Amino acid sequence: MKSKERVLLGMSGGTDSSVAAMRLQDAGYEVTGVTFRFYEKDGATEYLDDARALASRLGIEHITYDAREMFRSRIIRYFIDEYLAGHTPVPCTLCNNELKWTLLAKIADEKGIYWISTGHYVRKILQGGKYYMAPAADRDKDQTFFLWGLKQDIIQRMLLPMGDITKVEARAFAAARGFHGVATKKDSIGVCFCPRDYRSFLRREAGAQKLPNKGKFIDENGCFLGWHEGYPFYTIGQRRGLGIQMNRAVFVKEISVERNEVVLAPLASLYKQEMWLKGWNLVEESRVLQAKEVIVKIRYRKQANHCRVTLAAGDLLHVQLTEPLESIAAGQAAAFYAEDGLLLGGGIII
Repeated sequence: MKSKERVLLGMSGGTDSSVAAMRLQDAGYEVTGVTFRFYEKDGATEYLDDARALASRLGIEHITYDAREMFRSRIIRYFIDEYLAGHTPVPCTLCNNELKWTLLAKIADEKGIYWISTGHYVRKILQGGKYYMAPAADRDKDQTFFLWGLKQDIIQRMLLPMGDITKVEARAFAAARGFHGVATKKDSIGVCFCPRDYRSFLRREAGAQKLPNKGKFIDENGCFLGWHEGYPFYTIGQRRGLGIQMNRAVFVKEISVERNEVVLAPLASLYKQEMWLKGWNLVEESRVLQAKEVIVKIRYRKQANHCRVTLAAGDLLHVQLTEPLESIAAGQAAAFYAEDGLLLGGGIII
Protein backbone atom coordinates (compact mmCIF):
# COMPACT_ATOMS: atom_id res chain seq x y z
CA MET A 1 0.00 0.00 0.00
CA LYS A 2 1.06 3.59 -0.67
CA SER A 3 -0.03 6.36 1.69
CA LYS A 4 -1.56 9.73 0.78
CA GLU A 5 -3.17 8.40 -2.38
CA ARG A 6 -6.84 8.15 -3.31
CA VAL A 7 -8.77 4.90 -3.55
CA LEU A 8 -12.35 4.12 -4.59
CA LEU A 9 -13.82 1.44 -2.34
CA GLY A 10 -16.93 -0.60 -3.07
CA MET A 11 -18.99 -0.41 0.13
CA SER A 12 -21.87 -2.83 0.53
CA GLY A 13 -22.66 -1.82 4.09
CA GLY A 14 -21.43 -5.19 5.40
CA THR A 15 -18.60 -6.12 7.74
CA ASP A 16 -15.90 -6.79 5.15
CA SER A 17 -16.10 -3.60 3.11
CA SER A 18 -16.56 -1.55 6.29
CA VAL A 19 -13.39 -2.94 7.86
CA ALA A 20 -11.65 -2.50 4.49
CA ALA A 21 -12.48 1.24 4.67
CA MET A 22 -10.92 1.51 8.13
CA ARG A 23 -7.80 -0.40 7.14
CA LEU A 24 -7.30 1.71 4.03
CA GLN A 25 -7.56 4.85 6.16
CA ASP A 26 -5.04 3.41 8.61
CA ALA A 27 -2.66 2.89 5.69
CA GLY A 28 -2.93 6.58 4.82
CA TYR A 29 -5.29 6.45 1.86
CA GLU A 30 -7.94 9.05 1.09
CA VAL A 31 -10.98 6.80 0.71
CA THR A 32 -14.07 7.44 -1.38
CA GLY A 33 -16.85 4.91 -0.91
CA VAL A 34 -19.30 3.84 -3.58
CA THR A 35 -22.33 1.66 -2.94
CA PHE A 36 -23.79 -0.06 -5.96
CA ARG A 37 -27.52 -0.50 -6.20
CA PHE A 38 -27.58 -3.88 -7.92
CA TYR A 39 -30.66 -5.60 -6.57
CA GLU A 40 -33.06 -4.62 -3.80
CA LYS A 41 -35.36 -7.38 -2.64
CA ASP A 42 -38.78 -5.96 -1.83
CA GLY A 43 -37.33 -2.46 -2.15
CA ALA A 44 -35.12 -2.84 0.93
CA THR A 45 -32.46 -0.11 1.07
CA GLU A 46 -31.13 -0.45 4.62
CA TYR A 47 -27.73 -1.32 3.22
CA LEU A 48 -27.52 2.16 1.66
CA ASP A 49 -28.22 3.78 5.02
CA ASP A 50 -25.61 1.58 6.70
CA ALA A 51 -22.95 2.48 4.12
CA ARG A 52 -23.75 6.21 4.32
CA ALA A 53 -23.67 6.15 8.12
CA LEU A 54 -20.30 4.40 8.19
CA ALA A 55 -18.83 6.79 5.62
CA SER A 56 -20.05 9.76 7.64
CA ARG A 57 -18.58 8.37 10.84
CA LEU A 58 -15.24 7.76 9.12
CA GLY A 59 -15.31 11.16 7.48
CA ILE A 60 -15.05 9.86 3.92
CA GLU A 61 -16.90 10.84 0.78
CA HIS A 62 -19.67 8.45 -0.17
CA ILE A 63 -21.62 8.08 -3.41
CA THR A 64 -24.27 5.67 -4.66
CA TYR A 65 -24.40 4.26 -8.17
CA ASP A 66 -27.67 2.92 -9.55
CA ALA A 67 -26.77 -0.15 -11.60
CA ARG A 68 -30.07 -1.98 -11.19
CA GLU A 69 -30.99 -2.00 -14.87
CA MET A 70 -27.49 -3.08 -15.84
CA PHE A 71 -27.56 -5.82 -13.20
CA ARG A 72 -30.94 -7.03 -14.41
CA SER A 73 -29.96 -7.12 -18.07
CA ARG A 74 -26.51 -8.65 -17.60
CA ILE A 75 -26.73 -10.83 -14.48
CA ILE A 76 -30.36 -11.72 -13.78
CA ARG A 77 -31.18 -12.22 -17.47
CA TYR A 78 -28.11 -14.44 -17.82
CA PHE A 79 -29.14 -16.38 -14.68
CA ILE A 80 -32.60 -17.12 -16.07
CA ASP A 81 -31.40 -17.91 -19.58
CA GLU A 82 -28.81 -20.38 -18.30
CA TYR A 83 -31.38 -22.38 -16.35
CA LEU A 84 -33.70 -22.37 -19.35
CA ALA A 85 -30.79 -23.76 -21.39
CA GLY A 86 -30.38 -26.61 -18.90
CA HIS A 87 -27.14 -25.17 -17.51
CA THR A 88 -25.92 -24.29 -14.01
CA PRO A 89 -25.08 -20.55 -13.96
CA VAL A 90 -22.34 -18.83 -11.95
CA PRO A 91 -23.73 -15.31 -11.39
CA CYS A 92 -21.18 -14.27 -8.74
CA THR A 93 -18.32 -15.03 -11.11
CA LEU A 94 -19.95 -13.11 -13.95
CA CYS A 95 -20.78 -10.16 -11.69
CA ASN A 96 -17.24 -9.87 -10.32
CA ASN A 97 -15.46 -10.31 -13.63
CA GLU A 98 -17.72 -8.32 -15.94
CA LEU A 99 -19.64 -5.85 -13.80
CA LYS A 100 -18.47 -4.97 -10.29
CA TRP A 101 -14.75 -4.40 -10.84
CA THR A 102 -15.31 -2.86 -14.28
CA LEU A 103 -17.73 -0.35 -12.80
CA LEU A 104 -15.31 0.47 -10.00
CA ALA A 105 -12.61 1.24 -12.55
CA LYS A 106 -15.01 3.32 -14.66
CA ILE A 107 -16.17 5.46 -11.74
CA ALA A 108 -12.62 5.80 -10.42
CA ASP A 109 -11.48 7.05 -13.84
CA GLU A 110 -14.29 9.61 -13.87
CA LYS A 111 -13.18 10.88 -10.46
CA GLY A 112 -9.49 10.87 -11.27
CA ILE A 113 -8.74 8.04 -8.83
CA TYR A 114 -6.24 5.30 -9.67
CA TRP A 115 -6.71 2.67 -6.93
CA ILE A 116 -9.86 0.55 -6.60
CA SER A 117 -10.74 -1.72 -3.70
CA THR A 118 -13.34 -4.00 -2.11
CA GLY A 119 -13.68 -6.17 0.97
CA HIS A 120 -12.79 -9.37 -0.91
CA TYR A 121 -10.75 -11.93 0.99
CA VAL A 122 -7.96 -12.30 -1.54
CA ARG A 123 -4.39 -11.11 -2.03
CA LYS A 124 -2.40 -10.21 -5.12
CA ILE A 125 1.26 -10.61 -5.94
CA LEU A 126 3.56 -9.57 -8.77
CA GLN A 127 5.46 -12.48 -10.29
CA GLY A 128 7.36 -12.57 -13.57
CA GLY A 129 5.96 -9.21 -14.60
CA LYS A 130 2.33 -10.36 -14.14
CA TYR A 131 -0.13 -9.77 -11.31
CA TYR A 132 -1.79 -12.85 -9.82
CA MET A 133 -4.60 -13.32 -7.37
CA ALA A 134 -3.30 -15.23 -4.35
CA PRO A 135 -5.25 -17.01 -1.60
CA ALA A 136 -6.32 -15.04 1.45
CA ALA A 137 -4.99 -15.67 4.93
CA ASP A 138 -8.47 -16.92 5.80
CA ARG A 139 -8.66 -19.96 3.52
CA ASP A 140 -12.29 -20.55 4.53
CA LYS A 141 -13.24 -17.11 3.16
CA ASP A 142 -10.83 -17.07 0.20
CA GLN A 143 -12.61 -15.66 -2.88
CA THR A 144 -10.04 -16.21 -5.62
CA PHE A 145 -12.37 -18.74 -7.30
CA PHE A 146 -14.67 -15.91 -8.44
CA LEU A 147 -11.97 -13.64 -9.88
CA TRP A 148 -10.29 -15.71 -12.62
CA GLY A 149 -11.71 -13.50 -15.39
CA LEU A 150 -10.10 -10.24 -14.26
CA LYS A 151 -7.55 -8.73 -16.65
CA GLN A 152 -4.20 -7.18 -15.79
CA ASP A 153 -5.45 -3.60 -16.24
CA ILE A 154 -7.90 -4.18 -13.38
CA ILE A 155 -5.72 -6.34 -11.12
CA GLN A 156 -2.80 -3.89 -11.11
CA ARG A 157 -5.11 -1.19 -9.70
CA MET A 158 -6.59 -3.35 -6.96
CA LEU A 159 -5.97 -2.81 -3.25
CA LEU A 160 -7.07 -5.75 -1.11
CA PRO A 161 -6.92 -4.82 2.57
CA MET A 162 -8.78 -7.95 3.77
CA GLY A 163 -6.41 -10.46 2.20
CA ASP A 164 -4.10 -10.80 5.17
CA ILE A 165 -6.66 -11.11 7.99
CA THR A 166 -9.36 -13.60 8.92
CA LYS A 167 -13.07 -12.91 9.28
CA VAL A 168 -12.77 -13.40 13.05
CA GLU A 169 -10.00 -10.80 13.12
CA ALA A 170 -12.09 -8.45 10.99
CA ARG A 171 -14.98 -8.61 13.44
CA ALA A 172 -12.62 -8.06 16.37
CA PHE A 173 -11.03 -5.12 14.54
CA ALA A 174 -14.41 -3.42 14.08
CA ALA A 175 -15.44 -4.07 17.68
CA ALA A 176 -12.17 -2.64 19.02
CA ARG A 177 -12.87 0.57 17.06
CA GLY A 178 -16.33 0.85 18.58
CA PHE A 179 -18.19 -0.25 15.44
CA HIS A 180 -20.23 -2.93 17.17
CA GLY A 181 -22.96 -2.99 14.52
CA VAL A 182 -20.35 -3.65 11.84
CA ALA A 183 -18.70 -6.33 13.97
CA THR A 184 -21.88 -8.36 14.40
CA LYS A 185 -23.39 -8.17 10.91
CA LYS A 186 -24.45 -11.51 9.47
CA ASP A 187 -22.62 -12.91 6.47
CA SER A 188 -24.50 -12.98 3.19
CA ILE A 189 -25.32 -16.47 1.97
CA GLY A 190 -25.53 -17.63 -1.62
CA VAL A 191 -26.57 -15.53 -4.61
CA CYS A 192 -27.52 -11.99 -3.52
CA PHE A 193 -30.81 -11.84 -5.44
CA CYS A 194 -32.03 -15.34 -4.48
CA PRO A 195 -29.91 -16.54 -1.55
CA ARG A 196 -31.89 -19.66 -0.76
CA ASP A 197 -34.44 -20.79 -3.34
CA TYR A 198 -33.65 -20.09 -7.00
CA ARG A 199 -36.74 -22.02 -8.12
CA SER A 200 -39.20 -19.51 -6.66
CA PHE A 201 -37.12 -16.69 -8.13
CA LEU A 202 -37.14 -18.37 -11.54
CA ARG A 203 -40.91 -18.81 -11.49
CA ARG A 204 -41.39 -15.17 -10.56
CA GLU A 205 -38.81 -13.60 -12.87
CA ALA A 206 -38.93 -15.70 -16.04
CA GLY A 207 -41.66 -13.39 -17.32
CA ALA A 208 -42.75 -13.92 -20.91
CA GLN A 209 -40.48 -16.92 -21.28
CA LYS A 210 -42.87 -19.69 -20.36
CA LEU A 211 -41.37 -22.28 -18.06
CA PRO A 212 -41.87 -25.91 -19.07
CA ASN A 213 -44.51 -28.00 -17.37
CA LYS A 214 -43.88 -31.33 -15.71
CA GLY A 215 -41.66 -33.83 -17.51
CA LYS A 216 -40.25 -37.30 -17.11
CA PHE A 217 -37.57 -38.57 -14.79
CA ILE A 218 -35.85 -41.43 -16.62
CA ASP A 219 -32.96 -43.75 -15.85
CA GLU A 220 -29.85 -44.20 -17.99
CA ASN A 221 -31.67 -46.70 -20.18
CA GLY A 222 -34.58 -44.34 -20.85
CA CYS A 223 -37.00 -46.12 -18.53
CA PHE A 224 -39.65 -43.94 -16.86
CA LEU A 225 -39.08 -43.32 -13.12
CA GLY A 226 -41.57 -40.57 -12.30
CA TRP A 227 -42.56 -36.97 -12.95
CA HIS A 228 -40.61 -33.79 -12.29
CA GLU A 229 -41.68 -30.12 -12.18
CA GLY A 230 -39.76 -28.99 -15.29
CA TYR A 231 -36.09 -29.36 -16.23
CA PRO A 232 -34.96 -25.80 -15.19
CA PHE A 233 -35.60 -26.70 -11.55
CA TYR A 234 -32.83 -29.32 -11.45
CA THR A 235 -29.06 -29.19 -11.61
CA ILE A 236 -26.39 -31.76 -12.43
CA GLY A 237 -25.39 -33.67 -9.31
CA GLN A 238 -28.57 -32.82 -7.41
CA ARG A 239 -29.81 -35.44 -4.97
CA ARG A 240 -32.07 -33.63 -2.51
CA GLY A 241 -35.43 -32.14 -3.42
CA LEU A 242 -36.09 -34.36 -6.41
CA GLY A 243 -39.58 -35.18 -5.23
CA ILE A 244 -39.25 -38.83 -6.15
CA GLN A 245 -39.03 -41.83 -3.84
CA MET A 246 -36.44 -44.44 -4.77
CA ASN A 247 -35.05 -47.37 -2.83
CA ARG A 248 -31.53 -46.21 -3.71
CA ALA A 249 -29.66 -42.93 -3.88
CA VAL A 250 -29.95 -41.27 -7.29
CA PHE A 251 -28.57 -38.02 -8.68
CA VAL A 252 -29.28 -35.81 -11.67
CA LYS A 253 -26.91 -37.00 -14.41
CA GLU A 254 -28.23 -35.26 -17.54
CA ILE A 255 -30.84 -32.67 -18.51
CA SER A 256 -32.60 -32.72 -21.89
CA VAL A 257 -34.06 -29.33 -22.78
CA GLU A 258 -35.68 -30.54 -25.99
CA ARG A 259 -37.51 -33.44 -24.35
CA ASN A 260 -37.94 -31.85 -20.91
CA GLU A 261 -36.41 -35.00 -19.40
CA VAL A 262 -34.09 -35.41 -16.43
CA VAL A 263 -31.86 -38.49 -16.24
CA LEU A 264 -31.31 -39.93 -12.77
CA ALA A 265 -28.43 -42.28 -12.02
CA PRO A 266 -26.22 -43.57 -9.20
CA LEU A 267 -23.31 -41.34 -8.20
CA ALA A 268 -20.81 -43.63 -9.93
CA SER A 269 -22.34 -42.66 -13.29
CA LEU A 270 -21.68 -38.94 -12.75
CA TYR A 271 -17.87 -39.17 -12.90
CA LYS A 272 -16.08 -37.78 -15.94
CA GLN A 273 -12.41 -37.43 -16.77
CA GLU A 274 -12.49 -34.46 -19.16
CA MET A 275 -14.27 -31.19 -19.85
CA TRP A 276 -14.10 -28.25 -22.26
CA LEU A 277 -14.11 -24.56 -21.38
CA LYS A 278 -15.19 -21.44 -23.25
CA GLY A 279 -14.67 -17.76 -22.39
CA TRP A 280 -11.39 -18.59 -20.71
CA ASN A 281 -8.82 -16.20 -19.31
CA LEU A 282 -5.24 -17.11 -18.32
CA VAL A 283 -2.78 -14.75 -16.62
CA GLU A 284 0.19 -16.37 -18.37
CA GLU A 285 -0.86 -18.97 -20.95
CA SER A 286 2.40 -20.91 -20.81
CA ARG A 287 1.94 -21.60 -17.08
CA VAL A 288 -1.22 -23.56 -17.91
CA LEU A 289 -0.99 -24.77 -21.50
CA GLN A 290 2.64 -25.88 -21.28
CA ALA A 291 2.48 -27.23 -17.75
CA LYS A 292 2.66 -30.94 -17.11
CA GLU A 293 -0.07 -30.50 -14.54
CA VAL A 294 -2.10 -27.77 -12.81
CA ILE A 295 -4.84 -27.77 -10.20
CA VAL A 296 -8.46 -27.20 -11.18
CA LYS A 297 -11.52 -26.49 -9.04
CA ILE A 298 -15.09 -26.50 -10.31
CA ARG A 299 -16.77 -25.49 -7.04
CA TYR A 300 -16.02 -22.86 -4.45
CA ARG A 301 -14.50 -24.43 -1.31
CA LYS A 302 -14.49 -27.89 -2.88
CA GLN A 303 -11.66 -30.31 -3.54
CA ALA A 304 -8.74 -29.50 -5.80
CA ASN A 305 -8.10 -31.84 -8.73
CA HIS A 306 -5.01 -32.22 -10.89
CA CYS A 307 -5.34 -31.92 -14.64
CA ARG A 308 -3.60 -31.16 -17.90
CA VAL A 309 -4.89 -28.32 -20.07
CA THR A 310 -4.52 -27.98 -23.84
CA LEU A 311 -5.91 -25.68 -26.50
CA ALA A 312 -8.68 -27.33 -28.56
CA ALA A 313 -10.56 -26.47 -31.75
CA GLY A 314 -12.94 -23.55 -31.58
CA ASP A 315 -10.75 -21.66 -29.11
CA LEU A 316 -11.76 -23.99 -26.31
CA LEU A 317 -9.64 -25.36 -23.50
CA HIS A 318 -9.59 -29.14 -23.09
CA VAL A 319 -9.13 -30.22 -19.49
CA GLN A 320 -7.95 -33.80 -18.96
CA LEU A 321 -8.37 -34.78 -15.31
CA THR A 322 -5.88 -37.03 -13.58
CA GLU A 323 -8.71 -38.60 -11.59
CA PRO A 324 -12.41 -38.62 -12.52
CA LEU A 325 -14.57 -35.88 -11.04
CA GLU A 326 -18.30 -36.08 -10.37
CA SER A 327 -21.07 -33.64 -11.27
CA ILE A 328 -19.33 -31.57 -13.94
CA ALA A 329 -22.07 -29.26 -15.22
CA ALA A 330 -22.30 -27.01 -18.26
CA GLY A 331 -22.38 -23.37 -17.20
CA GLN A 332 -20.22 -23.82 -14.12
CA ALA A 333 -16.83 -22.17 -13.75
CA ALA A 334 -13.51 -23.98 -13.60
CA ALA A 335 -10.57 -22.17 -12.01
CA PHE A 336 -6.91 -23.12 -12.41
CA TYR A 337 -4.33 -22.87 -9.63
CA ALA A 338 -0.61 -23.41 -9.21
CA GLU A 339 0.62 -25.68 -6.42
CA ASP A 340 1.37 -22.63 -4.27
CA GLY A 341 -2.23 -21.43 -4.57
CA LEU A 342 -1.80 -18.70 -7.19
CA LEU A 343 -4.85 -18.29 -9.39
CA LEU A 344 -3.76 -18.96 -12.97
CA GLY A 345 -7.07 -18.37 -14.73
CA GLY A 346 -10.27 -20.18 -15.59
CA GLY A 347 -13.21 -20.56 -17.93
CA ILE A 348 -16.83 -21.68 -18.27
CA ILE A 349 -17.62 -25.36 -18.71
CA ILE A 350 -19.55 -26.26 -21.84
